[in-house]
Amino acid sequence: MNKKYEIDMCSGSVFSKMLFFALPLMCSSILQLLFNAADIVVVGRFAGDNALAAVGSNTALINLLTNLFVGLSVGSNVLTAQYYGAKKDHDLKETVHTSMLLSIYSGVLLTVIGLAGARGLLELMQAPPEVLELAVLYLRIYFLGMSSMMVYNFGSAILRAVGDTKRPLYYLLSAGIVNVVLNLFFVIGCHMGVAGVGIATVISQTISALLVVRCLVREQGGIHLEIKELSISKEKLAKIMQIGLPAGFQGTVFSLSNVVIQSAVNSFGNIAVAGNSAAANIEGFVYMAMNAFYQATISFTSQNYGAKEYKRIYKILFAGELFVVITGTLLGNLAVFFGETLLGIYSSSAEVVAAGMMRVRIICSVYALCGVMDVLVGALRGIGYSIIPMIVSLVGACGLRLLWIATVFQIPEYHSLTTIYISYPITWTITLTVHAITFALAARKVLRQYKTIV
Repeated sequence: MNKKYEIDMCSGSVFSKMLFFALPLMCSSILQLLFNAADIVVVGRFAGDNALAAVGSNTALINLLTNLFVGLSVGSNVLTAQYYGAKKDHDLKETVHTSMLLSIYSGVLLTVIGLAGARGLLELMQAPPEVLELAVLYLRIYFLGMSSMMVYNFGSAILRAVGDTKRPLYYLLSAGIVNVVLNLFFVIGCHMGVAGVGIATVISQTISALLVVRCLVREQGGIHLEIKELSISKEKLAKIMQIGLPAGFQGTVFSLSNVVIQSAVNSFGNIAVAGNSAAANIEGFVYMAMNAFYQATISFTSQNYGAKEYKRIYKILFAGELFVVITGTLLGNLAVFFGETLLGIYSSSAEVVAAGMMRVRIICSVYALCGVMDVLVGALRGIGYSIIPMIVSLVGACGLRLLWIATVFQIPEYHSLTTIYISYPITWTITLTVHAITFALAARKVLRQYKTIV
């Protein structure tokens, strides 16, 4: 490992190191979100509201199809960090090569699913008829870049596991600049509409993937990637699946609930869809900023668990929660305060801005609740608990949200966008409470392990 980029997670100040780890990761996550934001802004401004709705209406569906495989990268991250903390180089090497080949297989499978099922899936989501053809075109082009997206996600998960969040940031910055330039060229210069932003996204994702692969190939030690040695270790694959599948399944079902919510929003017409899409994109920046501390909590907890530094796990959780509350409260309420101005970047339509503000006011003002919930999940996964937080999240957040749409939303006097959006803070509060109880019980078991060691 290049020591210049390494953070020693198992000793020293937890607070300062988590912050230095999370800040580049926060910037990386926001840059990754900018891929989609650039698409939405450019088509909204230069290709019209229908094109904006076509691109935006795909977000929930893309997340639904990709989250299972992105969740597997969480398994790679946890396993890599644990072996790195335990200084088991042979196991580390097998994990890296298994992870990178798994990313390629995942990307190919997603491409096939996306190309074959685009129209049928969008029709199931009740995409407005006036935007269906554009949405199908964008989705099919987007999924041509799935292998690149998966390779980048798994590769950056490996680098995060050993404390490197800076180089993934540099790679995404390079790819993000290319994405914005190509968006403007294809849409304004070539008048290609949603096809142009789709192609630009695929090219930029490919650049970021190639850069992260080159980084791993040039590395020394356990995370060195040798292309000729790419193979699947059944043992490491099983462990990645054990941790990653519950995380991915949770993300998929979360996205499924969002698809149901997107379908409910679609029933209010293309203005509501466009406003919801723009607001969700703004909201995504706040989420990604908070998500950096979820990722930091996973990596720090996993390494310290692997190194048997169990005492530090409580400090890691406290630091992660403190940072995520500050970040979510500050950025969420700034999004509310500047909401109309920000939404105006996506669309010049006053109706679209008004529809978007409805979502921003309800969700962003209390978005820190979502961050608190996620950090608790990160701490649980870091100490090897992946199925329990999955079940809690599925029942608490997804199940209750779907129940809300099936019951309260169906009552005529409550059949509104406000009713849809208020389901988010209600389900976050219930779910994070159960996660806190679960972590307290799991941590007691870990402390008992510590007492037997000392």
